[in-house]
Amino acid sequence: MAPTLTDPTLTNPTLTNPLVLKAGTTWADAWRRCLAVAPEAFRDDHVLNLWNGTWRADGRALPATSPVDGSPIAGPPRLDAATAHQAVRASLDQHRAWRHVPLDERRARVAATLDALTEHRELLSLLLVWEIGKPWRLAQADVDRAIDGVRWYVDGIEPMVEVRTPLEGPVSNIASWNYPMSVLVHAVLVQALAGNAVIAKTPTDGGVACLTLACALAAREGIPVTLVSGSGGELSEALVRAPEIGCVSFVGGRDTGAAVATAVADLGKRHILEQEGLNTWGIWNYSDWDALSTVIPKLFDYGKQRCTAYPRFVVQRALFDEFLAAYLPAVRTVRVGHPLAVEHADDPYPQLDFGPLINAAKAKELGDQVTEAIDRGAVPLYRGAPAAGRFLPGQDTDAYVHPVTLLNPPPSSPLHHAEPFGPVDTIVLVDTEAELLAAMNASNGALVATLSTDDTATYERLAPQIRAFKTGHGKPRSRGDREELFGGFGASWRGAFVGGELLVRAVTNGPATERPPGNFPSYHLMA
Repeated sequence: MAPTLTDPTLTNPTLTNPLVLKAGTTWADAWRRCLAVAPEAFRDDHVLNLWNGTWRADGRALPATSPVDGSPIAGPPRLDAATAHQAVRASLDQHRAWRHVPLDERRARVAATLDALTEHRELLSLLLVWEIGKPWRLAQADVDRAIDGVRWYVDGIEPMVEVRTPLEGPVSNIASWNYPMSVLVHAVLVQALAGNAVIAKTPTDGGVACLTLACALAAREGIPVTLVSGSGGELSEALVRAPEIGCVSFVGGRDTGAAVATAVADLGKRHILEQEGLNTWGIWNYSDWDALSTVIPKLFDYGKQRCTAYPRFVVQRALFDEFLAAYLPAVRTVRVGHPLAVEHADDPYPQLDFGPLINAAKAKELGDQVTEAIDRGAVPLYRGAPAAGRFLPGQDTDAYVHPVTLLNPPPSSPLHHAEPFGPVDTIVLVDTEAELLAAMNASNGALVATLSTDDTATYERLAPQIRAFKTGHGKPRSRGDREELFGGFGASWRGAFVGGELLVRAVTNGPATERPPGNFPSYHLMA
């Protein structure tokens, strides 16, 4: 879907010069800085695993490439199952010591970690650009949300842990690649602040260097963190089912999440399982098209590679012409390209909505799904032109997908019922409120939804029937930070809800009769 470009001035007439890489931002530059900042965790061409308080050259390092341009970067050093079990047992020993460390000392060590992360904010952001393809603005936001979010807990932790105790074993964290800092590092530091040792598995698809640097900075401050790499299938016995594990925290897709959910349910183990859902945006008796057109480009942030993206619009048929008049000009403004490509080496970072998808295989998969959906009857309403992207001369662009909009994907297409995790919007037309609700609830639960309607009474009547944990009125909803509750309905979430003090409650023990808010096999309880 994205052919290799030879000269950006030929394909994009708005550029006056061939683009170049911003000065000081090569992968080699980032790696040299990592070696200088954390030599205990980085070697000349690979990273180490961290367990039992020691950085170890074990595991088999796999080759990896950057989604940005297909160039080689460091891959994860994958452990075998036996070594992973050793790491888990060592984490239990750390947990038994850490749970007795006074709260003031835990808070001081976490605060010192945040100071170190702040000091190396730009390097962490640059690693995110190369490893998972985030534009600079979004990479910095990921780092900042982790730091600011944990500081909120550091400042207010006392009442959250009053009359509560740490778990019996460490917390095991398995998360997808798209938010290494604001989801995974954030969770790890809050769990440690609450008195638990923590284990983090590096995502297979990207983020290993960023996580290694963050964990190196935390370990220096005495945080009992374990960082291991490996395939989910080989490590799940240790990281999910091992009796030493006190809680499993998972963020990812429904297929893998279902397997984890089965395991933790069988074992009666504490768990937090955030899974994907098809987040929808409904349009019903609506007229504020200027507001909608303003938000459309923002919905393409990071190529919709996030759990709270909106890839589905459910539109009242009578408003379809007005919807298109607002939507199409807005989607044409979406900016795609190499996250570090500038006209002059000392220029500011480019302002982009998204760069590549996580890898070329995902880009091909999504392109194939679009082609198949059109072959089976979907109507292509918009397809972004690769020539409009900002790329370096001759760079590999196999991981890039430009925005696509399809009308009425067929029921046989994955784009009809599943989250694409890429820059593909689908539109479904409806004639009645019942059809609107059915289409918005197509995936048996979602994390967020939005209903745009002029009439407040209509919103208040329909919103409770939308199977999303958060529903906005004409505005997008986010995962939320700090005190905001977060969870999911249906298959989009299993286990304890998080956000604010609930994240702490999920990884600590309270009264014996306590029922944590969450979505469990035997009950669903809101906060």
